[in-house]
Amino acid sequence: MPRTKPSADSADTSAEEYGGFTAEERAAMKEHAKEQKQAARRRGTKAEKEAAAERDMLAKIAELPEEDRVLAERIHALVKAAAPTLAGKLWYGMPAYTKDGKVLCHFQAAQKFGTRYATLGFSDEAALDDGALWPTAFALRELTPEVEERITALVKKAVG
Repeated sequence: MPRTKPSADSADTSAEEYGGFTAEERAAMKEHAKEQKQAARRRGTKAEKEAAAERDMLAKIAELPEEDRVLAERIHALVKAAAPTLAGKLWYGMPAYTKDGKVLCHFQAAQKFGTRYATLGFSDEAALDDGALWPTAFALRELTPEVEERITALVKKAVG
């Protein structure tokens, strides 16, 4: 029996409302696939692979628009100072920091999805649990000394 398109009168219009992924989301998925292929092709020791992944991440940071680049460079310095054991890599085209191969936190540039602020996000791997509710993403507009102290504390707590 041939499939027919649901009528406009159908009670379930969620399929009709779904417009698919945005161009930015599709680009991020393509970047992630490229990162995965690149990582799979790398040869050498674990340390050499991690060093290459971090170089790729730093190169990506250098390509960011100035406002995002300044924030990303400073976030990188703060993360590495607070948790030198975290490894840097690209994750969906964003600078990310891993613990035992799993993404712990990442920096999302404002330009990434056309938002008005950059974001510092933490994954479920981060040990930030605080009762029944806690934040896992933080909007970044500027890095004041107080904000830097808070980021440093968050990263240290996230590592556990």
